[in-house]
Amino acid sequence: MYAPEKVVRNDYFNNRYGIDIDTFLREKRNIFERRYMAENQVTSDLIVPAAKDAMRAAGISATDLDLIIVATDTPDYLSPSTAAVVQHKLGATRSGTFDLNSACAGFVTALDVGSKYIQTDSHYRNILVVGAYGMTKFLNWDDYKIASLFADGAGAVILQGSQKKDRGILASQLYTDGQYHDYMGLYAGGTANPLSEKVLQEKGHLLNFAKKIPIETNGTHWPRLIHILLDRTASQISDVSRYFLTQINIQSIHETLDKLGVDRAKSHNIMDRFGYTGSASIPMAIADAASKNLLKDGDLIMLVGSGGGLSMASAAIRWGV
Repeated sequence: MYAPEKVVRNDYFNNRYGIDIDTFLREKRNIFERRYMAENQVTSDLIVPAAKDAMRAAGISATDLDLIIVATDTPDYLSPSTAAVVQHKLGATRSGTFDLNSACAGFVTALDVGSKYIQTDSHYRNILVVGAYGMTKFLNWDDYKIASLFADGAGAVILQGSQKKDRGILASQLYTDGQYHDYMGLYAGGTANPLSEKVLQEKGHLLNFAKKIPIETNGTHWPRLIHILLDRTASQISDVSRYFLTQINIQSIHETLDKLGVDRAKSHNIMDRFGYTGSASIPMAIADAASKNLLKDGDLIMLVGSGGGLSMASAAIRWGV
């Protein structure tokens, strides 16, 4: 994983807006601080150090990569892909590339896609899967409730085949409720709303929570998706060692685990140190847990990512190398 060097603590927002935002962030979101990218950094700059760490852990070099999948909704450019930029910066001259955008569900979706490449085509032996987020470039600073949540970062994994049939991605489930597509997102720069001087003046290119998604959405669908995965893997709740859930709202995480009848400590959370990093939050949490030796060979872990669209992606993984 990689988080930029600039640390922004909650008191920054207290001082900027002249009100107590810190108390809400600590008590309701479990956010104490976050990291911001430098003005001269772009999303691919966040990805490269995370990717290098992942390759080092896997014992491979950039020229061993067969495919790079970048999951982000804050790309370097609308076109070409950020994955192509990453390929060049890494020197991964043998790899194919593409970006994937399902907002903050992107990493788990990309992991699902990458696993199917591994399973169906022996040509793909080393796949770099990345979740990356540079949302501070798109924040509307007039809205302190939104601006104070978001941060930047990247998480990366190397996906490889295994001879152990009971290891790896055991099951996955995607879910979308497209009626919410215009509720939150970056709504300029595409064919529906091309960038123009008027759009820029009206801040129409910035992150916009245009409508409020029902508060019960995550607390309803996250447990539902987990139960689907349990059924598909013939597993019980008690078999799951760790949960890695989108890190935007600690209350949604607690609600999910409470509905499952699971100890809240089984969710590995990093938003206290890194704020909300969108599609990067789950791989960053996995990297953090792995670095602390919290993941053991054979552990069953559950991933659930959710974001704008409304898009969700879930995966049951038997941890192993």
